[in-house]
Amino acid sequence: MVRWFKRGLPHEFRLGPLEAHLLSVLRRRGDATVRELISENELDVAYTTVMTTLDRLYKKGLVERVSDGGRARAFRYRPKQTQRDFFRAIMGAGLKRLLASGLHPSAPLSFLVDTVTEHDAALLKELARAVNRKQRELRGREER
Repeated sequence: MVRWFKRGLPHEFRLGPLEAHLLSVLRRRGDATVRELISENELDVAYTTVMTTLDRLYKKGLVERVSDGGRARAFRYRPKQTQRDFFRAIMGAGLKRLLASGLHPSAPLSFLVDTVTEHDAALLKELARAVNRKQRELRGREER
């Protein structure tokens, strides 16, 4: 199931271990250059490996980069979104794929309810509140 879920994600959400680690470090720091990441013992890998991996994250649209000014061709990288927003996008992509899977439309919803209940029954009440909030919001839009 995990493999099915990961394969179905858009390319920009499929991260290797170093990509995920770099995003985590950048979120913690705010921003950094490759040299800063290497010299401050944030990473124990080659400079070119970090540079290539950050470039890959940039091409996936997950980090922004700006010229570092003083150094020729050096960039300062920072994440484009918070970890919460990133996970929200991943979950959204996975749920959209599940809803479009051809299963009966209510099947993915029952999977969600079952999984939430297995994890923490109290979360089921929060899910119900979230559904009620969304229903009120949608009714408000329709009335306008």
